[in-house]
Amino acid sequence: MSNESKQSKPDCPLIGQDGNIFNLVGIASRTLKRNGLSDEASEMTSKVFKSRSYEEALGIIGEYVNITSVDEPDEDIGLDMR
Repeated sequence: MSNESKQSKPDCPLIGQDGNIFNLVGIASRTLKRNGLSDEASEMTSKVFKSRSYEEALGIIGEYVNITSVDEPDEDIGLDMR
């Protein structure tokens, strides 16, 4: 991943999600694609599935996205509580 891409990692709300690695890599991949980083999404997915542990996989995801909490209101997802 290039230095320019590392500096502009998109926020990705993974903390508080189902911790299944397939779920987490899917969320991270969709986040990258929504931010115009489809090549990085493919690269990340490939690296995650070649990793040898859950911790290594999480580390790889963290190289591509800023891992945030689902409770952080940074991203407007259009949910209104009425």
